[in-house]
Amino acid sequence: MDRIDAMQAFARVVETGSFTKAADTLQMSKTSVTQLVQQLEGRLRVKLLNRTTRKVNVTADGAAYYERVVRLLADLEDAETGLSNASTSPRGRLRVDVPSPLARMILVPALPTFHAQYPDIQLDLGVSDRRVDLIGENVDCVVRGGEIADQSLVARRIGDLRLGVYAAPAYLQRAGTPAHPRELDDGHHRIVGFRWGRAGKVYPYAMRRGAEEIQAQGRYALAVDDGNAYLAAGLAGMGVLWLPDYMAKAHVAQAELVRLFQDWRLQPMPLYLAFPPNRHVSRKLRVFIDWVVELMAQHAPVEDRRDG
Repeated sequence: MDRIDAMQAFARVVETGSFTKAADTLQMSKTSVTQLVQQLEGRLRVKLLNRTTRKVNVTADGAAYYERVVRLLADLEDAETGLSNASTSPRGRLRVDVPSPLARMILVPALPTFHAQYPDIQLDLGVSDRRVDLIGENVDCVVRGGEIADQSLVARRIGDLRLGVYAAPAYLQRAGTPAHPRELDDGHHRIVGFRWGRAGKVYPYAMRRGAEEIQAQGRYALAVDDGNAYLAAGLAGMGVLWLPDYMAKAHVAQAELVRLFQDWRLQPMPLYLAFPPNRHVSRKLRVFIDWVVELMAQHAPVEDRRDG
């Protein structure tokens, strides 16, 4: 039995709650993972996991052992690939998931600079707006707009996306140009809905002008759960959009979108980078986080949240 492999298998079973999921993330067979954990229990002479046909639960002894194993594996990784020597480049595979517009417009165009600085990091980039099971899918971190609903994750705010209300000229010619945000709720106008989270809800947007504040939601003919599709629907004239400025800028310059309600303010959308609390922040993840923070400081710096 390779003790390190056995410890890794045990830790992943605890994190995923499943031998099958652990095997998938470790790219091993379920039988191999099961045997490694059984051999580890035999060596320790302690029952680490309670198994039933439906779930796997960690025992009290297993929970205490898991905490030590995580620290040990983290120290081992640092010893092998995370040396502080400046001549040692961070290396290895890094799995990240980011929203599709952010990837297309900001992250991917800037990646040649990251790769030139860290050529030994292999980046697997998932591009989606879906909710990601970081542990079950073995993802190192995600970048998401809006507040992080999963309070178990470690989240760092890396930017604030300024928002505006936009519509395509074709839509405005057909439906007219609304003079006040309340007109979006009068039944005449349509928005493009964005479906957030697993529930797929379309939420209202808070808008403020001086002392006047409203919650504008509107009715939609189409709701989507992907940022690129959301923008495409607006450009096609399907309805009014609430967009981060970085997504709208080029289309406004090309007269493909018109900004509405310019004297109204929308609360910026926070942008977070999140990762599991029990996931070791390896050197390759640290340098990626630092790079993303610096990149977003150029495009969407964190704003002072105090009213003024």
